[in-house]
Amino acid sequence: MIEEQNMSEPNNNPQRISLTTSDGQALVGLHYQASQPVGVIIVASATGVPQGFYRKFALEAVARHYDVVTFDYRGIGESAPQSLRGYDMNYRDWGRYDLSAAIEYAVQTNLPRFLVGHSYGGHALGLAQNHGELSAAYTFGTGAGWHGWMPKSEQVRVLLLWHIIAPIIVGLKGYLGWSILGMGEDLPKGVYTQWKRWCGFPHYFFDDPDTPEMKAQFSQVRVPITAANAMDDKWAMPASRDAFMPFYSAAALRSVDIAPANAGLDSIGHMGYFRSAASSLWQDTFEFFERHTPTQ
Repeated sequence: MIEEQNMSEPNNNPQRISLTTSDGQALVGLHYQASQPVGVIIVASATGVPQGFYRKFALEAVARHYDVVTFDYRGIGESAPQSLRGYDMNYRDWGRYDLSAAIEYAVQTNLPRFLVGHSYGGHALGLAQNHGELSAAYTFGTGAGWHGWMPKSEQVRVLLLWHIIAPIIVGLKGYLGWSILGMGEDLPKGVYTQWKRWCGFPHYFFDDPDTPEMKAQFSQVRVPITAANAMDDKWAMPASRDAFMPFYSAAALRSVDIAPANAGLDSIGHMGYFRSAASSLWQDTFEFFERHTPTQ
């Protein structure tokens, strides 16, 4: 069930949409509408990042004649309950149910469909139940999450986070108070527990003996994928990407290493891909989608 209403933004008003997942969860999203759209781009967010973070990208895509659908995963942003204490969910739900609901909504536009995934959003592609409805996918900063792929200084910080700081916060609050650390939205305990576990493996959940089905599941994805990673993205270095993305074994995979200086930037990091200063990075995204737009 999809319900729409206009938002009260003065310019470039997206429509507020309500998505109901196949397991009965209500999510809040936005539909940015272009004049004479040539396709629709679904944005799958990074962990703990609300959909508003992608507004600048969405507006640029609209100017390029793409509709854009953004949404908040369950437990995040406008899709969060009043309290995360006691809120039960599986980290995979964001892909298998939430992204699937956004793709289902996009199907109803009768436009070619594309995915832009940021970090976890590149994982969500393989978890979605209806990824076959997409024509192409472009990921930014998707990697395996293991600390060993990170620079030494970041390894120390991440191990301190996972094994000392985060357990204390979760023990006190019943969820991961990510916002206390200035790292995004607060996260449900189920997200924290699984994320921490999977980050303990060099190839993320593909190495987890509790999820042996993942390799076969990801091998079912056949859409063309470009995976772009900044060389200063400490959480998802190109080596981390290369430990994860090849598990899309049936997809035509193209990897792009981004040197910040080549994009006229001092730094990009893990969050800089979608900031206004990095808009030059998006040109390759639109060109990639143009090359993979189905002919009528």
